[in-house]
Amino acid sequence: MQPHRLKSISEYHAFRGLPKPEHPLVSVINIEEIKKIRDDEPASIIQDFYSIALKKNVNCVMHYGQQEYDFDEGVMIFISPGQVYSIQGNAAFTHTGWLLLVHPDFFWNSALAKTIRHYEYFGYSVTEALYLSEKEEGIITGVLRNIQQEYHGNIDKFSQPVIIAHLELLLSYADRFYHRQFLTRKITNHKILSRLEKLLTEHFNSDDLVEKGLPTVQAIAQTLHVSPNYLSGLLTVLTGQSTQQHIHNKLIEKAKEKLSITSLSISEIAYELGFEHSQSFSKLFKTKTAFSPLEYRKSFQ
Repeated sequence: MQPHRLKSISEYHAFRGLPKPEHPLVSVINIEEIKKIRDDEPASIIQDFYSIALKKNVNCVMHYGQQEYDFDEGVMIFISPGQVYSIQGNAAFTHTGWLLLVHPDFFWNSALAKTIRHYEYFGYSVTEALYLSEKEEGIITGVLRNIQQEYHGNIDKFSQPVIIAHLELLLSYADRFYHRQFLTRKITNHKILSRLEKLLTEHFNSDDLVEKGLPTVQAIAQTLHVSPNYLSGLLTVLTGQSTQQHIHNKLIEKAKEKLSITSLSISEIAYELGFEHSQSFSKLFKTKTAFSPLEYRKSFQ
């Protein structure tokens, strides 16, 4: 079944039984105003606009990114245009928080039109929600209230740049708080790092590596039950390297082993490591080690 599509913020307001928005391209909603889940709630929903929510004390389960989360704690979630989600629960809501809806057209002719794509947490799944401390929640709430005040004020030529400035501040705070979360949730995050190391080691030591080919970031993230963006963001904070760099590091480690202790040709090694073309392998090896595979092998002779 196709997801129910909400093309505009006005459609969202009507869908949730809210008054018409005061601006066609942006809306700030006190979540307590959404009183209930629809009797005909769709199995899944897709929106053509950004959704930023600060939620807590919610008696429902929300699904997106193939995961689910019940909002017992105060968390932030970020949904980008085209991302599918669904809500399941009792007809009556008991929840608090804020919901900010912004259509991409609102960013027209502003720097945020391009830079918003750099905030990777819009691609995170719901289990990777941003958990806020009480202090952080107060900061985010303050920014949202400023946006709300501007939203409810008289719309003029300054409204768009002022709201965008507050939104950029909110996104920057979210970036900072996610960075903090990567560092403070050490047990969970280091377990992911250990599982990644084990996964890559098993992959490159497997007998059917030729059939498997090189592991992809997408496949690894799926196996670890996290989104690709979250995994790379987590690894960059913890190790200074992205998921792709970790894959390459393990690959080069295995390549060095084969070059130093076997008599396989460069082409044979490249093939065994999952490369279709030996030139691609040689180029990557030299980029990572400053030596060609042949030069590296000669150093052991």
